[in-house]
Amino acid sequence: MHDATASASTGGVDHLVGRDADLNRIVSLLVSSSAGSALLLSGEAGVGKTELLDAVARTASEAGMYVLRAAGVQFEADVSYSALNQALLPLTDFFDSLSSTHQDAIKVALGLRVGTPPERLLLSNAALALLQARVLKGPVLLVVDDLQWVDRASAAVFGFIARRLTGNPISFLGASRTETGSFFERSGLPQLELPPLDEDASTRLVDSRFPGLAPAVRRRVLETAQGNPLALLELPSALRAGQRGAQEILPYVLPLSQRLQSLFVSRVRSLPTGTRYLLLVATLDGTGDLSTLHAAARESGGEVDLEDLAPAEHDQLVSLDTSSRRLVFRHPLISSAVVEISTGHERRAAHRALARVQSDPERRAWHLGEATLEPDEQVAVQLEQHARRILNRGDAVAAIAALTRAADLSPVDTDRARRLTEAAYIGADATGSLRSASELLKDARRVDPYQRRSLHFAAAAVQLLLNSDGDVRTAHRLLAGAIAEGKHGYDATNVALTDALHLLLLLCFYGGSPEMWEPFQTAVNQLRPEPPPLLAVAVQTFGDPARAEAAAVSQLTRILDTAMDETDSARIVRMGTASIYPDRLSALREPSWRVVHQGRDGGPVRRHLGGLMHLCLDSYHSGRWDETAQLANEGLQLCEESGYSFFAWYFLYNKAIVAASRGDTDTAQALADQMADWATPRGVRAALDYARHVQAVASISDGDFESAFRHASAVSPPGQLARYTPHALWVIFDLVESAIRSNHRTEAVNHVRALREAHVDELSPRLGLLLGGCAALACEEDDVALRLFDKSLSARGIDRWPFDRARVQLAHGERLRRSRETMAARGSLLSALRIFEQLGARSWAQRATKELRAAGWNGPRSDDHPKQELTPQEREIAQLAASGLTNKQIAEQLFISHRTVGAHLYQVYPKLGISSRAALRDALTALEASGFDG
Repeated sequence: MHDATASASTGGVDHLVGRDADLNRIVSLLVSSSAGSALLLSGEAGVGKTELLDAVARTASEAGMYVLRAAGVQFEADVSYSALNQALLPLTDFFDSLSSTHQDAIKVALGLRVGTPPERLLLSNAALALLQARVLKGPVLLVVDDLQWVDRASAAVFGFIARRLTGNPISFLGASRTETGSFFERSGLPQLELPPLDEDASTRLVDSRFPGLAPAVRRRVLETAQGNPLALLELPSALRAGQRGAQEILPYVLPLSQRLQSLFVSRVRSLPTGTRYLLLVATLDGTGDLSTLHAAARESGGEVDLEDLAPAEHDQLVSLDTSSRRLVFRHPLISSAVVEISTGHERRAAHRALARVQSDPERRAWHLGEATLEPDEQVAVQLEQHARRILNRGDAVAAIAALTRAADLSPVDTDRARRLTEAAYIGADATGSLRSASELLKDARRVDPYQRRSLHFAAAAVQLLLNSDGDVRTAHRLLAGAIAEGKHGYDATNVALTDALHLLLLLCFYGGSPEMWEPFQTAVNQLRPEPPPLLAVAVQTFGDPARAEAAAVSQLTRILDTAMDETDSARIVRMGTASIYPDRLSALREPSWRVVHQGRDGGPVRRHLGGLMHLCLDSYHSGRWDETAQLANEGLQLCEESGYSFFAWYFLYNKAIVAASRGDTDTAQALADQMADWATPRGVRAALDYARHVQAVASISDGDFESAFRHASAVSPPGQLARYTPHALWVIFDLVESAIRSNHRTEAVNHVRALREAHVDELSPRLGLLLGGCAALACEEDDVALRLFDKSLSARGIDRWPFDRARVQLAHGERLRRSRETMAARGSLLSALRIFEQLGARSWAQRATKELRAAGWNGPRSDDHPKQELTPQEREIAQLAASGLTNKQIAEQLFISHRTVGAHLYQVYPKLGISSRAALRDALTALEASGFDG
C-alpha cells in the first residue's frame, strides 16, 4: 500500500507531469553519481511520491543499477522485520558470501531459519554486508516507500544502512508523509520535500486525464486540489457526467483532506459485499498476496472468489500486479475507508479467515487475537508465545501489545494479572514506558491483589518508585520481600529471579548500608546449583571490591573475553557494572557503544542509560574529557525525556568530576551540591559518595586541602575501607594527598596501611599506581619515597589513565625538588605538565608550572616544548585524518558534525607546525617519538 499512488503522469506514459526537476535532482544524486548517497523524500498524502519513486527505479534499472524495493504496510507495522524481508529476500543467492554470524542473523530475522534472535546492531551490519556483497556485481539502489508504516525493527536497520553508504556504490531512497510520524530516524540525512504541483502542471495533468471537463469545473477542481495530484485525479472521477460537463451544480465546498476521505468511503461503500470483504481481508493481511487472499476467500464457504475484485479494479481503487501476484491499493486512504465502513463483526470474520490460512505462527496469533471476542485461553497462550518471540527479537513495544491482548483474552484472573504484570515489567525495564507500566500494574493489582508478590510486579514497581520518589529503602524492601516470598525455589536458571537479583544488587549499591546487603547475600547464597558467574562476580567487584577475591577478578577477565561477541544489551551493561571498580570498562568500550547506538535507534532506554554511564566513566579515566561531557549531556537529556529521573545524578557526577579536574570548581561544587541535595532525603548513599569525590577533587584544585581531606574522609574514614562503599577506592589518592598537606600524616599512614592490607593493587593497575603514589606521599624517608614513586610510575599500562599518572608524577616531581634533585624533578614535572595541559586541567598545570619555576625552569625551550599540545579530541581527529578518512567519515565515527571536524583540524595544523593534511602522519609520528604525547 503506497502513500501516493495517484499518478502524476499521463496514464501509462513514463513522463511525470511537473516533476522533471525533482526527478533529475534525485537521479543526479542517487543514480548518476558513482558514490553511494541517501535521500529522504517527503510530502503530503497524494502528492505523487510513489510515482516519483517508480520513475527513479525505472531510470536506475535502465542505468544498470540493481533495484531493491520495500514499502511500509499500515497493518503490518507491528510485524518485526516485515519491510526488511521485502527488501532483502531477493538477495538470498548472496547469503553464502557472508560470514556465518551474519548469515545466521539475516536468516533468523527474515524468518528463513529458527534460532537466537540477532542483536539489532549485528543484524544491521549483516544487512549492510549483504548489500556490499551484491555491489560486487554492480551498483545497488534500495527504495523504501511509506516509511511512516515501516515496522520499528526494519526502520532501525534501514536507518543504519542509510548512514553508512559513503565509499560504496549503494544508494538509499526513502519516502514518507510529512504529516505522519515514523520509527525511521531522519536526522542527519539529506531530505527533499516534494511540493504540490504548480498551476501550469496541475492544469496539464487534469486536461490529460479529463479532456472533456468543462472550464468552470476545471477551475473549481484546480482551486480545491491546490496542486495535489491525487485530488486532481480523484475529484473529477467522483463527479457525475452532468457535473463534469457543468450541467449540474457542483458541491459548495470540497476541502482537500476531509473530502478525499469522504470520497474514498463513499466509493468503497458502493462496492458489492463480496468485493468489500476481499478488500477488508487484503487490508488486514497487509501483504497483498493473492494466494493468501484466495485462500481466505475459500473460507467464506464459496460465497466469494477473486473475481469479486473486478468492480474495485474497474473503479481504479486497486490494481493487480500479475508479475508479483499482489493486490495494490491505489492509495492508503482506500484501505482506511475499507476499515472505516466495516463492522466489528466483519473485521473479526476477516481476521478469523486469515488466521486459518496463515502458516506463520506470529501472524496467525495476531489475527486470532483480533478475531476473538470472548476470553479464550488457547488464543491467549498463542499470543503470549508470540510476545516471547518478538521480545527475543528486541521488539519490546510489540511484545507489550501482544501480552496486553493476551491478558484481555485470559479467562482466569490470575493469568490475566500475570500477563499484565509481565507487560508492565517489559515496559519499565526495556522500553522506558514508565507511565504505561504504571497503568498496567494498577490493572494487574485490581484483577489479582496477590500479583504484587510476583518478581515481575516488584521489579516494575521498583522502577516506578525509583523514578518518582526515589526512595531506595522502600524499593529495596519491596524487591527483597518479593524474592524472599517467591515460589522460584532459588533456581539459578530462573530468568525472572536472576533479573530481580541484579536489580537488587543495584539497590544495595545505591543505599550503601550493610543491612541492605544482608538479604541480598542470603538470596544469592541460596541459589542452586550455584549463582550465575556474572552475578557472583558482580557481588564482589561491584558490591565490595576492596574485599574482592582474586578468583572473582580472574573470573571477570574470562567473562570480559566474551564481550565482543555478546549481543544481549542487558548482559553487556551488567558486565560493565562488574567492571567499574576493577577498572575494566575499556574492555567493554565497543560493546557499550553498540548498546548506545541501539538506544539511539529506539532500543531499550535503561540499557541506553547504562551504556552511557559506563562510557562516561571510561572516557573520564582515559582522558577523553570532552567525550565524557558530551555523553553526560546526552544521558541527562535522556533521563528527562524518558522519565528515568533517578539516574540523573550519575551524569551530573560525570560533568562535575570533569569540571573539578579542569579547575572549574564553581561549576563542580554547584553540581555536587545538586547531587547531595537530591540524594540526602532519598537515602542514595552512592550519589552522596560521588558528590563528595567531586568536592574533594575540586578542593584540591583550589588548594584547599583541609576541605578535601574532610570530603574524602566522609566517603570512608582514614585507616579503613568501609564495607560496601566501593567508591572509597576512587578517593584514596585524594584522601592521602590532602591528609599529608593538611597535617594529618598519621591518618595518611594508617590509610596506606589499610590499602596494602586490602591488596587493592591486585584489583587493577590504576589502583596499583595510586597506592604506590599514596605510599610514597606518606613515607618520611626521601630515598624510600622516591623508590616507591619510581616503581609505581614504571608499571606497565599506566598510560591508560593519564590524569592519575600525571598527579602521581606531579607529586614525584615535588618530592624530587624538595630533595634537591632539580634536574630529575624537571623531567617528572614537565611530563605531568604536558598531560595536564592536554587534558585542560588548568589548576594542576599551574601547580606543575610553579614547581618547575622553583626547580629553575625558565619556560618552554625548543627541545623541551617544541609545539603546542593537542587536546585528546584534536589528537583523535588528527590520527583519523592521517589514516585517510575524510571529514565526513570522521564525523560519522565520532558522532560530531563534519564542520566540527574541520574546526578542530584548523586548530591542529598550526599546533603541529604544518599547513596541510598530507603532513599529518609525519607530524604525529614525530610527536609520539618525542614523547610529547604524554
